[in-house]
Amino acid sequence: MTSTDVTPTITADALFAKIDGRELRAVADLFAEDATMVFGNGEPLSGRQAILAANAAFMDTIAGLRHRILDTWAVDATTIALTDVTYTRLDAGEVTLPAVTIWRVGDDGLIADLRVVLDLARVYAPPQ
Repeated sequence: MTSTDVTPTITADALFAKIDGRELRAVADLFAEDATMVFGNGEPLSGRQAILAANAAFMDTIAGLRHRILDTWAVDATTIALTDVTYTRLDAGEVTLPAVTIWRVGDDGLIADLRVVLDLARVYAPPQ
């Protein structure tokens, strides 16, 4: 069920600044306790703690990342962000990938559902 009376309070700038700064607890605090998240073709994550643990595990596999926001749209309680994300690999190489992130906030203003659409294969592929 989607609420149409809620205006997104979590901006793309705020969300991606926390992610890029690797502020994982601050990112997790943007999610409702019972939130869901799907990252790429990964299994759905349920709950704030599962989302925090998965994000921490992912961050251990890269040296860094930064988002460049190309465009955003907000429709009712849902925000869609089109980005280029540059990942710094553990070997110091960089890979930039297009991504779309979609999140919906609940009546409490916290993220109830977040989906990231991208293919991370190039981040983990052998250097060319």
